[in-house]
Amino acid sequence: MKKLLFTLFLVAISLVLPGQSIWSLSEENYGIILTPDRYEGVYSDHIEMSGEQISVVLRWGLDDHRCFISERSLVFPMLRTLPNNTHASLMHRIGVDIPSLISVNGHSLQNEKVSSVEINGYVRVRSTYAVAPRFAIEMDRFVFPSVKDPLMGEIYNMRNISDRSLTVYIPEFSDCYVTLPENGVTGSYIIRADMTGCGTFLLNPGDVLTFGAVFQAYPSFGEMMMPNLKKEFEARCDLISHLDANLVLDTPDEVIDREFRFAKIRASESIYKTAGGYMHGPGGESYYAAIWANDQAEYVNPFFPFEGYPVGNESALNAYRHFARFMNDAYKPLPSSIIAEGKDIWNGAGDRGDAAMIAYGACRYALARGVRSEAEELWPLIVWCLEYCDRQLNEAGVVRSDTDELEGRFPSGDANLCTSTLYYDALCSAAMLSGALDLSKRIALDYYTKAKKLAIAIENYFGAEMGGYHTYRYYEGNTLLRSWICMPLIVGLKDRAAGTIAALTSPALLTEDGLLTEQGSTTFWDRSTLYALRGIYIAGDTECANNLMHHYSMRRLLGTHVPYPIEAYPEGSQRHLSAESGLYCRAVLEGMFGIRPTGFNSFTLTPRLAEGWDRMALNHVRAFNSDFDIHVNRVNQNLVITINNHMTGKSWKYKIREGSTVSIKL
Repeated sequence: MKKLLFTLFLVAISLVLPGQSIWSLSEENYGIILTPDRYEGVYSDHIEMSGEQISVVLRWGLDDHRCFISERSLVFPMLRTLPNNTHASLMHRIGVDIPSLISVNGHSLQNEKVSSVEINGYVRVRSTYAVAPRFAIEMDRFVFPSVKDPLMGEIYNMRNISDRSLTVYIPEFSDCYVTLPENGVTGSYIIRADMTGCGTFLLNPGDVLTFGAVFQAYPSFGEMMMPNLKKEFEARCDLISHLDANLVLDTPDEVIDREFRFAKIRASESIYKTAGGYMHGPGGESYYAAIWANDQAEYVNPFFPFEGYPVGNESALNAYRHFARFMNDAYKPLPSSIIAEGKDIWNGAGDRGDAAMIAYGACRYALARGVRSEAEELWPLIVWCLEYCDRQLNEAGVVRSDTDELEGRFPSGDANLCTSTLYYDALCSAAMLSGALDLSKRIALDYYTKAKKLAIAIENYFGAEMGGYHTYRYYEGNTLLRSWICMPLIVGLKDRAAGTIAALTSPALLTEDGLLTEQGSTTFWDRSTLYALRGIYIAGDTECANNLMHHYSMRRLLGTHVPYPIEAYPEGSQRHLSAESGLYCRAVLEGMFGIRPTGFNSFTLTPRLAEGWDRMALNHVRAFNSDFDIHVNRVNQNLVITINNHMTGKSWKYKIREGSTVSIKL
């Protein structure tokens, strides 16, 4: 009955979403495509794309005449402004319409008709233009950030689709903006927009002419770059290809597969090469050249070892090193965020449970990474964070903190469920990590003993009847359901799993865009929805989790705001913050496949193969310092798991009952 009601609810919310699925999966590549037959009227959206020294939020749309309109919001994280705080990246918006500057046979381009918009790690727009009185051209434009440099590029390919030759004029064009010297850490900054490939050309029927536009910034004492846009675009495509070659999800659900692929891109591209080393940054025109205990240490860093992206792993280790700088003998709280390329901190919300976040993430990263030297380096930080949490236990045995990761946006009391469950998981992981490091068995025993006591305290302190559901209160005095009641599920505490899942999927919390933060509010944050997806898989309600996963993936990949997981609404206008994409990937890895690192070359696997699926696979998993495939196939009433190790050539096969766990040692 519960499954039927849940299915009917999903159908109902899909019916009230006008134009919910207006994008299509591209048949030419692994992108998505929008064509005029898939929408009516005006369309607008925004997407963030990033490189090591730039991020761009492209605000774009199609007007009621099918003309493409856009504005580039350029962010330069290493060009710091004053005051040099969390948000002090140089930002500038440029709305110049490059095609409007072109002249053909002495006429401007007119009557643009967009035939398609494609997203594939870049934005591609295909249009046709009329040229008075009876000629036409076809235009392909590619919009992308540089992988390494503080610039974004646009490449335009103009094809003559008329039956006569055309004279094309590409003007010399430059816009130059100079900021006030008193507003920059190093003085004035220069922001430029320049066209490339300028000149006068004869374009015969069928011929293609390529030109471009470069948007860049640099200090007043620096020099303008003259990039080769073709090579810049090839570098961007090479990055996408590298990400496509590792950690490849293959299931019967193409939408989930494709969204997983896009989430890998967004999680990986948003890493900035700062004076303090590589720093993964959330983005959103706010958060750059800085790290957070939640977004980086907790959310995305444990994902990077599975992907095999060296820059991702380097940024993760660098983040933990930065937090380790602030360990202290007095056990004062670690900062919530390290900002300004590592030169300053932010702790404006007090202790958010940051030590629990860091210990949780650092343990899982170290185990999945499988590199002993890194684990040995991180061990003192982990031990310090666990000791800090232990000192914060209240009389009921749960962890006190000033706020949680929502930083007071919603009440969290003196002790919240999120912090205590993260500490619980960190204790379990630390016990495993101590064994991998060949430390005294007493260390593991001590951590396991503390975890067992904490699990009991969590049940006694947070366990409650809420809204008619046998679930958890988020803090003492909490009377409304909260989305973060999913947290015990993701750490394997299942005593209240059925009631918690029922509460999470009830109309009190579940909307077409995921979970409300609090019952009765209108606010949703993708991070709690993605944690809940992972937790429902882990708790064993595979059909519920998979139905939600498909619906969520359809919404984010093919809906009206695409193609990545988002931060929140109404706050931030659904920005494409990057760590949420890491959480989507972890919902697959730890939820759908049930991967739980237990050592440098070992993990447990509890696959959740949905009804109607006969198979699923993760190919080229790069965790545990290895390269292996996981294939799960349904054979009669059993699941057959095949592990193929590309580095050693070895393979293993296991037959299990659904819901069972198998231990893997590579």
